[in-house]
Amino acid sequence: MIFDIRYMLFVLIPGMIISGIASFLVRSAFNKYSKVRSRNGLTGAEAAQRLLDGAGIHDVQVVPVDGYLSDHYDPSRKLLALSPGVYSSNSVAAIGVATHEAGHAIQHARGYSPLKLRSALVPVAGFGSSAGLWVMAIGLAIGPTMVAIGAGIFALWLLFQLVTLPVEFDATARAKQLVVESGIIYPDERKGMDRVLNAAALTYVAGAITTLLTLVYYLHRAGLLGGSDD
Repeated sequence: MIFDIRYMLFVLIPGMIISGIASFLVRSAFNKYSKVRSRNGLTGAEAAQRLLDGAGIHDVQVVPVDGYLSDHYDPSRKLLALSPGVYSSNSVAAIGVATHEAGHAIQHARGYSPLKLRSALVPVAGFGSSAGLWVMAIGLAIGPTMVAIGAGIFALWLLFQLVTLPVEFDATARAKQLVVESGIIYPDERKGMDRVLNAAALTYVAGAITTLLTLVYYLHRAGLLGGSDD
C-alpha cells in the first residue's frame, strides 16, 4: 500500500496510542499488585486449582509456561497454562490472573456459548486478519468491489475480537465472585485483583477498536462510506 498520511493519522497513531495505554495499564497494575501478597498465601496455581475443584472440574491440568503474562487456557488440550510470575506467586495480581484463566476453564465445562463461538471462529480469524488486509489494500488500486470483498474477509477478524469481549468479561466476573466465595482471598484484597483484571480487559477493547478503525479507513478510502480515494 502506498503511504497515506490519513492511515497514519486515523489508524496507525490512534491504534498505537490506545494499545500502548492499555498495555501500560496492564503492566503497571500487575507489577504493583504482584508485590502485594495475599493473606491466605495461596499461589496462582493453587488458587486456579481450588476454583477448578470447586466447580467439579478434574480433567484440566494446571501447568507452568514460559513468558511474561503468557497465561492462557487451551480448551483443545484442557491445559491451564500459567506464566512464572503467576504460577508460583502468592500475590493478589497472580491470583487474579490465574483465577481468570480458571474462569475460562469453567466456561468450557459449562458450555458457555460465546466461548464455543469464539473457538469456532479461530480457524478463520487469522486468515481474515492477514488476507482481508491484503485484499483491501490491493482493492484500492483495482476498485471498490475488491475492497468490499476484502472488508468482508477482514470482518471475520473483527467478529472474532468482538466475540472475545464477552468471553473475557465473563471469565473476569466469575473470578471476582469465586475467589471470595471460595476463600482464596478476602473481600478487601479484591481491589488490587480487580484493577489487574480490568486493565487486562482493556487490551481486548483496544484491539477491537484498532481493527474497526482499519476497516473504516479502507471502506472510506474506497468511497463505500461516503468518502472517495483521491
